[in-house]
Amino acid sequence: MNLNSGGSARRGRRGARRAPMAEINVTPFVDVMLVLLIIFMVTAPLLVSGVPVELPESSAKPLDQKAEPIDISIDKEGQVFLDSEPVSDGELSARLEQIAGEQDPDNPRQIMLRGDTAISYGEMMKVMGELNRVGLNSVSLLTTAAAAPVTEGSSEEQ
Repeated sequence: MNLNSGGSARRGRRGARRAPMAEINVTPFVDVMLVLLIIFMVTAPLLVSGVPVELPESSAKPLDQKAEPIDISIDKEGQVFLDSEPVSDGELSARLEQIAGEQDPDNPRQIMLRGDTAISYGEMMKVMGELNRVGLNSVSLLTTAAAAPVTEGSSEEQ
């Protein structure tokens, strides 16, 4: 009798094994995705421009672009950047002449000129004068979008 009762106890333990878990634990996956989302949200605004410039506002519509434009930025200290590289006044003239000599006259490259709101009008005109002197006349002045003005008859005032 002892043998039989011992055998049934073994079978009972064997039959009481845990069943394999068929569910997928997604908590680590969600944690990793949230961390990646935060990283992309923080780094995305930094990738927009290499030179921090506070642009003025405008209600003009954006232009369609075919070729990669040349980006010229002037920061609030008056430092000029050509495609995110700082350039001096003398170096700017030479680099612009080189760009003008390399471009196709039938399809000129667009120049994107960005100037901080803190710079003087003369600093912006100095760069635009150099662009005109070397023959780069397809210049766009970049701004930020302005808020729509409220008219007197609109429902927002009521």
